[in-house]
Amino acid sequence: MRLPRLLVCAAAVPAVLVVAGCSSDSGSGSGDGAKRESQAKASASTAGGAAKKVKAATYKDLPQACSALSKKTLGDLVPKGTSKAGSSDDESTRASCSWASLDSNGVKGSQYRWLSVSLMRFDSDVNRGSGDKLAAEYYAKQVKDAEATDGAKSVKTSPVSGTGDEATLVRYDSKYEEKKGKDVTSRQQTVVSRVDNVVVTVDYNGSGLAGDKTPDASDLSKDAQKAAKEAVASVVDSASAAKSPSSDASASTSPSSKSSSSKSPSAKSSASSDSKKD
Repeated sequence: MRLPRLLVCAAAVPAVLVVAGCSSDSGSGSGDGAKRESQAKASASTAGGAAKKVKAATYKDLPQACSALSKKTLGDLVPKGTSKAGSSDDESTRASCSWASLDSNGVKGSQYRWLSVSLMRFDSDVNRGSGDKLAAEYYAKQVKDAEATDGAKSVKTSPVSGTGDEATLVRYDSKYEEKKGKDVTSRQQTVVSRVDNVVVTVDYNGSGLAGDKTPDASDLSKDAQKAAKEAVASVVDSASAAKSPSSDASASTSPSSKSSSSKSPSAKSSASSDSKKD
């Protein structure tokens, strides 16, 4: 009767060893799991740190679009022109202004001019990239859109120097029918410029109405480039003015402070002042 009992006990021994072995393996697996979890956290922490190192946007605000050009420039490009501020949900990110001018020469016809300045600012984003990178992408798109304008004829594209970090001129002709059934040629000039994380687009076109001659494309191009350079400078100047301490008493008498204050009125008051003086 003792033999069967011994066999049962002998059979029970390996089971204990197996359980002990499993317990030992389980402990080892738990250590590996903790190690892997620690490595995952370290990797996530490193990735998060890298994302936070995206270059900060240089420009935090935009100038008033209707004050981006001087009165002299507006007087030359759109004589006695009327301004219209574009609508925007956030003028620190997107702003625009346009001017229309009709210089009548009586029976000799009239000269029509239209000018527009559009400003677009990009903030840096940990997922999308730095502000200047996003602005560069938008800049390239603006140039392509100008080149692909419906009805554009004799499209010419050329680089523009001395205007921001990069700038391109796109010029072309387009035709439309005047009231009397005569075709009018409009000469369009578009200058797209980028200064760091801000894109400045200047559109300028001119046409001769009622039999007046079509304006010279080269003259219009020079004027458009002049306006673009000035608009880019206004972006840079507004940022410099924003960095000046407003509470500094000495700053109130400095030329830069006076320049900044001259740009502070709203687009409507600026436009009203211009029209009265003109």
